[in-house]
Amino acid sequence: MRRPEKRLGLVQTRRIEARYSRQLRYIANQIGKIVNGWFPPDSEFDLWDVAGLQDALLRYSQRIRPWAKATAARMSAEIASRERRNWSRHSMKLGKGMQREINNAPIGQTLQNFMNEQVELITSLPIEAGQRVHKLALENRSSGVRASELAKEIMKTGHVTESRAALIARTETTRVASALTMTRALHVGSESYIWRTAGDSDVRPSHKKLNGKVFRWDDPPECDPGHHAHPGMIWNCRCYPEPIIPDF
Repeated sequence: MRRPEKRLGLVQTRRIEARYSRQLRYIANQIGKIVNGWFPPDSEFDLWDVAGLQDALLRYSQRIRPWAKATAARMSAEIASRERRNWSRHSMKLGKGMQREINNAPIGQTLQNFMNEQVELITSLPIEAGQRVHKLALENRSSGVRASELAKEIMKTGHVTESRAALIARTETTRVASALTMTRALHVGSESYIWRTAGDSDVRPSHKKLNGKVFRWDDPPECDPGHHAHPGMIWNCRCYPEPIIPDF
């Protein structure tokens, strides 16, 4: 596959995403083991049992919080390092004054905000799994689904959580990269950017229409029906903003 040309704003996050995804899917796998071990096969499901499971998953959510902080910090730091190198590759064209401004951009608060959001997303995985089981149990009470059928659906909770974990990893790595690019660009006086896609067959049609067009940082375009966002800042988006820098 043709390697994308090196552009300002293009931060390669695929390897970081893959590693982050593996880490989150491990948590999803542990959640699946907790859920599957809670109910014996072909057993009757009682809402009291489900409440106990939810409590166990809540405790697990609290227990993994320190791990979530460390994992989110590593992911954010790796992306920040690549984003800074990306700017450095282009800095020779900008002049020493602009280079100083780039290096002094206040990205610390942006990173901290994203790390906090990552921790909440990671620790929400067990809680969402518990909510899913609770909903299934309630639906069973009203519809009279057989215990064996309900068990099959409950046992899928781990796989559902794995899918959710993969989506978080895919979305959040590009979101952090785009947000850091935006923060640094605004600091050096950029008012707008060029929307760039990943340039492959997986790019969704609505984003292909935006490719190569100029947008203002303070006015994100409608990239999906009813949703306005900058490139890389909406779910499953691998696009990125190419900043337009004054006198660059």
